Amino acid sequence: MLALFNLGLVLGGLLSASVLWLVSGLTDPVPETGRIGVALVAAGAGLLRDFGVVTLPLPQHARQIPQEVLLRKPLRGALQFGFELGTGVRTYISSTSPYVLAIALFFISPGFVPVALAGLGFGIGRGATAAAQYWSRDPEWNKRAAARIGPLTRSASGVMLGFLVLVAING
Repeated sequence: MLALFNLGLVLGGLLSASVLWLVSGLTDPVPETGRIGVALVAAGAGLLRDFGVVTLPLPQHARQIPQEVLLRKPLRGALQFGFELGTGVRTYISSTSPYVLAIALFFISPGFVPVALAGLGFGIGRGATAAAQYWSRDPEWNKRAAARIGPLTRSASGVMLGFLVLVAING
């Protein structure tokens, strides 16, 4: 079941990335400096949010996927549950960096392959967390992970901003 769940996560991430790539063409008329500027502003705002300097609500559907999805047909349910989480639109995401990445990819429009790799990475990253929790068999895993989420989230936002600064410099 874990394999189907992870497959769903990857497929969901790829679907979201494909949609993002398709609609990113709408930004082509905007000058490149303006598009990079929007991505930098989003990354800066995300970093400030993750450090608690500003309060910005994230555009998310903070409702959990019903347990019935898994209980009715466990194999199909695991795939569906993973797919819905992998799209990123039917779940709670505490970090700003996936949103900043989506904004950056939308405005910078680097092409299908980098966008697809980002979607693949999102799905694999979410799957790695689920697999680590499952394989650890440690009842304290969630508690220890929760203690590390803050520094990890802030680090991801800092890396995102740094990466976008490099894109702007070499753009």
